[in-house]
Amino acid sequence: MQVDKDLCIGCGRCVLYCPVQAISMSDDGRHAVIDQDECVECGACRRSPACKTGALYQPELTYPRIVRSILSDPLTIAPESGITGRGTEEMKTNDVTARFKRGYAGVAVEVGRPLLGARLKDVEKIAMAVARFGVEFEKINPTTSLMADPKTGKFKDELLGEKVLSAIIEFAVPLSKLEAVLYTLERVSHEVESVFSVDVCSRCNPDGSIPHEEILAKGNWWYSINAKTNVGLGRPLAQE
Repeated sequence: MQVDKDLCIGCGRCVLYCPVQAISMSDDGRHAVIDQDECVECGACRRSPACKTGALYQPELTYPRIVRSILSDPLTIAPESGITGRGTEEMKTNDVTARFKRGYAGVAVEVGRPLLGARLKDVEKIAMAVARFGVEFEKINPTTSLMADPKTGKFKDELLGEKVLSAIIEFAVPLSKLEAVLYTLERVSHEVESVFSVDVCSRCNPDGSIPHEEILAKGNWWYSINAKTNVGLGRPLAQE
């Protein structure tokens, strides 16, 4: 995002709308300034009602900077998933897709929010930490497409310095390895300069119990059991 200094009247309203605090006022207070290294290209400032003069504008983004928009702008459609957003619909539609089989857990790690954003070098650090357990990264997740090697979780070098509002790492892992993965995530949380949350899903047992709940209870983690049921929207439920 850029500021047209000729149109900016220095009102400062746009500063309040930046989720990563990349906008400030110039030293003389005459116009807004956007720190291009901190800006995640989410578009929130331009879409907000803040600027009354049209001084905020979006220049054409090229690679690798365009990755910021893909993972930060909620209106940008990711070519991998075909939907807006940083992840996929997989965890919410497992009833009709059965991507996560019995005996497996689906895990999503969202890195960046609230308000901090995340450098992709930190996302890579998390991905590489869990990759050693042989996890299967979700192929249509836009974050996976940034990896040079999905087997190791290594990202493309030219992307490591890019900053995004958040990135979601999605993968499947056998329930037998889930505990080790969670402890690894706890360890790596102290090595990254951002925050992340962890979602875990698994298919309920026939008696209604949740396979991964016992694993979560073993660790010193706060967790909340939530249920999402997809009615299929006309699609048949997945068969065992």
